[in-house]
Amino acid sequence: MKLSRIISGVASARVNSLPPDALQVADPEISAIQYRSDRVTSGAMFVAIEGTHVDGHRFIGDAWARGASAVVIADRHPYQRVNGQNAAVITVDNTRKALADMSAQFYNNPSDALYLIGITGTNGKTTTAYLIERMLLDRGIDAGVISTINYRYQGRVFANPLTTPESLDLQKILSEMRDAGVTHVVMEVSSHGVALDRIYHCRFDMGIFTNLTLDHLDFHGAMADYWACKQRFFTEYLTDGPKAGHAVAVINRNDEKGRVLSGSLKNMRVITVGSHPSNTVAADGVAFDEYGMKGQILFGDDAIRFQSRLVGRYNLENILCAAGAGMAMNLAPSEIINGVVAFEGVPGRLERIPSRSVRHIYIDYAHTPDALLNVLTTLREIIPGRLICVFGCGGDRDRKKRPQMGEIAARLSDLAVITSDNPRTESPDAIINDIRPGVTSVLNREYTMPVLETGFDERGYAVQPDREKAIFLGIRAARNGDAVLIAGKGHEDYQIVGQKTLHFDDREKALAALTLVEAGEN
Repeated sequence: MKLSRIISGVASARVNSLPPDALQVADPEISAIQYRSDRVTSGAMFVAIEGTHVDGHRFIGDAWARGASAVVIADRHPYQRVNGQNAAVITVDNTRKALADMSAQFYNNPSDALYLIGITGTNGKTTTAYLIERMLLDRGIDAGVISTINYRYQGRVFANPLTTPESLDLQKILSEMRDAGVTHVVMEVSSHGVALDRIYHCRFDMGIFTNLTLDHLDFHGAMADYWACKQRFFTEYLTDGPKAGHAVAVINRNDEKGRVLSGSLKNMRVITVGSHPSNTVAADGVAFDEYGMKGQILFGDDAIRFQSRLVGRYNLENILCAAGAGMAMNLAPSEIINGVVAFEGVPGRLERIPSRSVRHIYIDYAHTPDALLNVLTTLREIIPGRLICVFGCGGDRDRKKRPQMGEIAARLSDLAVITSDNPRTESPDAIINDIRPGVTSVLNREYTMPVLETGFDERGYAVQPDREKAIFLGIRAARNGDAVLIAGKGHEDYQIVGQKTLHFDDREKALAALTLVEAGEN
């Protein structure tokens, strides 16, 4: 695509200090757009964006050396020619927004041709996305999903390193789905995706709000900023562009911020979901057990019975959000319920590890205070025996939530085993020391490893920085009828230690530990 066409939608763009219609160099054919200089090939355009740790403007010389035909820079960054090359230098007000605009243009604006559903909130995004996907596929609608776990369509599954991909990658994924015949795409919208303009120039037909709880303060700084970012998705993205006139918001009013949000949205269709029958979609007479839930979903005057293999009250909110989305797309209540009933669950979300004994071993992605509270509360309600929680907190992330998660684990568990999550560049011991005050505010008894080899009688906690050993310890300490929750990593099959990403799967480690323990009992 010609450079002039790619930058035509960027109002602030100036080429070699001149407007785009006064190009002083040949209007080159651009073969690709890249925001990483090491991926630049001959004829590509390099867009310098400021990352969390590295400023892309430092790599302009590398992009030229690799054959870039054009570079895009922020106008506040002085550009110096490299090796005297006479090539296009485009300055813009905001390189992140420019990257999104130019990527959308390069891939022929794929979201215009798709029914695009964005789900935002602290917890529940992935489960809600999977539920909607199930409803659509069962209805015969060709649907794709972009989620924390992966992105997929038509039986093809691809790794997704970010909940919401960078704008260039996102537009490419959407174009692939469109070109393959996908008509509906369900995607998770993270607060980073909003704040860093990754979803800029995406045209959404629907926005879903699940909830707001403590998370990502290492990035946002304060809850007020985090909340403001979530609101922007509805007030800016659903009210702008060619779809603004018919975009719909689905809001969980069980959440305090959801009640605020639903009352503030004007000039758009709003579907509210929640426990109270005054909501557009509500639940009634729902009973929960260790195998799932059953009850009724109310669609206005229609009360439809349902059952689900999803466990816990918090998953009822995810089901209601998905049901609200189905209603917004004019699916029949029976079609919505069929999707709920058929859905088997999300990998790493209260995923049960098969056991020959009567121990209940669960893997869950809970890595925020609210998510851990929800999962532990659920297990407390449905498991008759003791509850053991193996958990840690990620390094280089919000430190404020560490003692909070420690207090929650200690209050709701009979044994809390503190371990590593993804320590990244932090010391695992330093992270554990941040967690420990929350635990010791509730539990006084600290168990050492030899003692726990034979089990435990009093409520208490233990510290084992090695996550594999901690998982074995938690399972070894459990008796028949007890539950072990291994929290924090869920579907992830890696552990980040320093700058290295190592293979590590909680499910594999738990199954291996359980096999050893059960073999020793025979």
